[in-house]
Amino acid sequence: MPDLKSDGAHGLHALRAPGAGDVRLGLGVPGYAHPLVAPLEWGELSRAPRALHWSVLNVSDGPGVRPDPHCLQAAGSLRSARVPLLGHLDLRWGRRPFGELITEAHRFLEWYRVDGFYLDRCPAERALLPVVRRTSSTLKALAPGAHIVLAPGTHPYPGYAEAADQLVTFAGPWTEYRWSQVAEWTAEYPAEKFVHQVHGVPRPHLEEAMRVARWQGAATVFFTDHRGWEALPAYWDEIVSRIGRHVSE
Repeated sequence: MPDLKSDGAHGLHALRAPGAGDVRLGLGVPGYAHPLVAPLEWGELSRAPRALHWSVLNVSDGPGVRPDPHCLQAAGSLRSARVPLLGHLDLRWGRRPFGELITEAHRFLEWYRVDGFYLDRCPAERALLPVVRRTSSTLKALAPGAHIVLAPGTHPYPGYAEAADQLVTFAGPWTEYRWSQVAEWTAEYPAEKFVHQVHGVPRPHLEEAMRVARWQGAATVFFTDHRGWEALPAYWDEIVSRIGRHVSE
């Protein structure tokens, strides 16, 4: 994996440690539509490796039941571009049978040679932390060096930070994100630990969204003007240019 390395205007973003505003952002793509119906989106990923921390592959609510030729091609293109690829595993808020998850992980590793896993709909409460920790540690054992992202979409119990490489602590609309506050415990970790995913971000507010991420200390982001993650943001070229420029500095 690559080294995943304020806006106080509204006065509502909780403070981070000094230097939070200097965070260098990178993109973590939560998963576009299937490559067959979104070839443009997948093609653009392989052309923006410097701006990308990783991208998620979700074949069919997971790896599917057999290798998909279109996804194999997309995965190969990203691998050639050295863009880390994460297999999508749905935890169903902690209700997913452990055996099913590990079977899907094996398929992702064997078929698509993923670099890690994106654990979607991850629970956030303290009581389910042992379940998530067991899954995460098993995935690390299956694929030493695998990058693990837990995606509760909110600030979980602090212990979850030690169960994965990254946490998605915000996943939602711009109307909520621009006024959001960061949990105090996150100041104990570097910005590379956290991921923010925001949809419905209007083009005129893109720079503001980036400032909020830096101020709250989230180094991996995904912003789109759409209401979901399936399509390419209208300002994709601009955000890639901005982030890629900072990465190369």
